[in-house]
Amino acid sequence: MIVVLIGYMASGKSTLGRILANKLNYDFIDLDDYIEEKEQLLVSDIFKSKGELYFRKTETLYLKELLDSKTNLVLSLGGGTPCYGNNMDILKQATHAKSIYLKASIPTLVARLKDEKSKRPLISHIETEELLAEFIGKHLFERSPFYSLSEVTITSDNKTEEDIIEELVLQLF
Repeated sequence: MIVVLIGYMASGKSTLGRILANKLNYDFIDLDDYIEEKEQLLVSDIFKSKGELYFRKTETLYLKELLDSKTNLVLSLGGGTPCYGNNMDILKQATHAKSIYLKASIPTLVARLKDEKSKRPLISHIETEELLAEFIGKHLFERSPFYSLSEVTITSDNKTEEDIIEELVLQLF
């Protein structure tokens, strides 16, 4: 089985994905890291040098590659991956994959992101917590219809990593 974690940035996809993979004795792959390895460029550099359209096509190509070639995998998608092309359709058609939306509220996401802005090019220019909350809210409004197509939704607000992992395992088996 391939467990595909979907959600906004800072929703816990990579952190929880690594823990879950370890618990299940599965491999873990972060799609953005996989793309960087294959393309020999940072995602931010791909955007700068080749453009978003190239990145999104490449992202879909590697998503398909991983879904076709791997089993016993926890795959963390980029926050935008489900929202472009036909990526959610591709996930739905992969019968050996289970998509899980890690849902976090705007206040939770702001709290997690406010001190990480320099590491996140999408939000590095945002100066105040209020503007960050507004930006996240707008993005979530646009992305939620895609995220909600996931087979399972797990809300992460006010839960420990252990609680979320337990809930993930219960949903999987």
